[in-house]
Amino acid sequence: MDRLLFQHIRYFPFIVFIFIILFGGCGSSLNTYYELPVEFRFPEKRIELLKIYSPYFIGKKFFIDPGHGGIDRNNIGYLGKAVEADINLKVALALKMYIDEAGGIVEMSREKDTSVDLKVRSAVANISGSDIFISIHHNASGDKNDTWTNYTSTYYHAKDSDYVFEPCQRDLAKYIQRDLAYAMRNSGGIGSFDGTYSDYNIYPGQGFSVLRLSKIPAVLVECGYTTSEFESRRLVIDEFTRIEAWGIFRGLCRYLANGIPKIQFIESVPNNATNELTISFGLNDSSGINTNTIKIFIDSVSYKSYKFNPKDNILSIHYPASNYGRHIIKILASNVKGNYAFPFYYNIFVEKNG
Repeated sequence: MDRLLFQHIRYFPFIVFIFIILFGGCGSSLNTYYELPVEFRFPEKRIELLKIYSPYFIGKKFFIDPGHGGIDRNNIGYLGKAVEADINLKVALALKMYIDEAGGIVEMSREKDTSVDLKVRSAVANISGSDIFISIHHNASGDKNDTWTNYTSTYYHAKDSDYVFEPCQRDLAKYIQRDLAYAMRNSGGIGSFDGTYSDYNIYPGQGFSVLRLSKIPAVLVECGYTTSEFESRRLVIDEFTRIEAWGIFRGLCRYLANGIPKIQFIESVPNNATNELTISFGLNDSSGINTNTIKIFIDSVSYKSYKFNPKDNILSIHYPASNYGRHIIKILASNVKGNYAFPFYYNIFVEKNG
């Protein structure tokens, strides 16, 4: 019996060592984990991806907005290492590099640690001729003792019950969110099925300034939490910020590849017999238009007197010629792959004869 006990004691240090090797650190917050995308591990995969998706970037212009910076450096993060303003800029510059490589055009609200007013960011984006606006941020918990909350989220402006809501922005958010969260291996949080959120969830009825004031399709990404002990250790690694940017870029690739319908004014013709104007628009997409998604608003009110001919892709709106004055037509429509057209508004002026 004593001999058996001695044998157990003799092998005990070895058993403890094996246990530490196998299980030690599994629950430790000191370890830093991330996975390289397949395109980072195999250069031929990166070349293949660019060959497939680069054609969709040609002629497209992107406005990238690294949030905060300059005097706005308040989100310092866990242990004072993960400074949001700096991380936002690193991700934005990497994203610019990827888009440039794909043949797209990029303009940025800042390219170094400078202060840029919120309204200026949107104003510059609106006059830049850009097609898409992406504001890059990293979140922070409101509880200073919360060092564990962490997820990836992407915001679009307003809610679908609001006139100002543009479905194309939610489309863009979904594509970016899916690939960004996958690249970071993060969840999208419990407040959303897919990790996309209306900015009204944060500021009811107002939303984020950069999204509310932008006239081009715009989204805001909160890539991760600087206040998370785990996430903050990854965010200070340059390779990981490049992975974040790659996730956003992959989302853009998939979004653009599914097409964006084009809406174009054709003509306005009076019909004296019916005392109406027939206002015609072309709705075009290579995959076809989903007729069930067409919605017309005139002066912010839903309007039902229209017809769409899928054979020639002509949308005809029949409008009373007696409604004199200026009016704003808004058209929503998606292609059969689910992507909505960019925001489309058209001003008409109905003149009184004689």
